[in-house]
Amino acid sequence: MDPVLLPANQPPARFYQGGERISRFRGEHPSPPNTPEDWVGSTTSVRGDAPAGLTRLDDGRLLADAIADDPVAWLGPAHVEQYGADTMLLVKLLDAGQRLPVHAHPDGRFAGEHVSATHGKAEAWYILSPGVVHLALTRAVEPEELAELVASQDSAGMLALMHAIRVEPGDCVFVPHGVLHAIGAGILLAEVQEPEDLSILLEWEGFDLDGEKHGHLGLGFELALTAVETRGRSGAEVEALVRRAVRHGAALPAGGEEFFRLDRVEGAREFPAGFAVVIVLDDSARLTVDSGDSRMLRAGSTTLVPYGAGAFTLSGSALVARPPRV
Repeated sequence: MDPVLLPANQPPARFYQGGERISRFRGEHPSPPNTPEDWVGSTTSVRGDAPAGLTRLDDGRLLADAIADDPVAWLGPAHVEQYGADTMLLVKLLDAGQRLPVHAHPDGRFAGEHVSATHGKAEAWYILSPGVVHLALTRAVEPEELAELVASQDSAGMLALMHAIRVEPGDCVFVPHGVLHAIGAGILLAEVQEPEDLSILLEWEGFDLDGEKHGHLGLGFELALTAVETRGRSGAEVEALVRRAVRHGAALPAGGEEFFRLDRVEGAREFPAGFAVVIVLDDSARLTVDSGDSRMLRAGSTTLVPYGAGAFTLSGSALVARPPRV
C-alpha cells in the first residue's frame, strides 16, 4: 500500500468562525465562511450530521469503509487484535476565527453509559500560531454555581474562573476528560483526539447554535454537567498540561499517550509500520516508505500512511499523529 495524500476535509456551516488560516497553511484558495476545522484521515462523522467529517478516498470510498474491509492492511495485526477496526484516532487542523465557547468533553465511561459512544474525548493541541487558551478551573466550583453560570450565560464569569494560558508555536496542550477549556481567537493548531464528536457546551451566546437544545448531548444539563470537572487546579497543575517549545520528538504532555501519540519531526526520523497521519509544517518534507514509495510533500499537506506501506522515514519539518501504543 502507498501513502494517501489527503485534500482538505472541512465540514461546512460550523457554529463558529474560521477557515482562512487553514487555507493559508495549506497554500490553497480561501475556505468558505464557518469552515474552521479540517478533519484529517477521519473515520468519525460530525455528531448528528453524517457523513460530514468523514474522509473520502480518491476511489470514492469512505476511509471508514476501506478500513472495515481490510483492517489489518490499514492498521496492522497488533492494533486490530487489541482495538479491532477502530483507528482510535481523529486528527484535525483547527482555525479559531473567534474564541471558542467554554466547553468540556466526557470520559469513556460517561460516554458509553449515557450516549452509547465507544470513546470519550480527550484531546491535545499542537500550537501553530500564538494566542491565549483558557484551561481548567482556578478554584473548586459547586455544581449549583456551574449550573447558574450556564443558565445565565455569564461568559465573563466562566472565563474569570479559568486559567488563561499564553501559548506559542511549538507548544503542546493536553486536555483531559471533563476539563473546561476554550481556544482563543486567532489560534491555528493541529489537534489529536479520541475519535468522537462529543462536547458539553456551557456557553453559546454569540455562536451560531442553539445551546439549550444541542449543548448537553441530548441528556439535559443536569446530567451532562456531571461529566465536567469542578475541582480547581493550581497554576503548576495546569502548566503540567502544557509542553513548551517542542521542536523534535514526542510532543504530548504527561497523560496524553494513553489515548494517542504525537511526534514533531525536525530533521529526520524513522517510524515503524503503523497507521499514521503526517502534517507537513514550515518546509517541504520527504516521506519514504518500505513499499518503495518516496515523495516530496509540500508545506501544509496532510498524508495518511497505512500499516501496509511498511516502516517509513520522514525528512523535514512535520507532525506525525498515531493511535495509542499496543
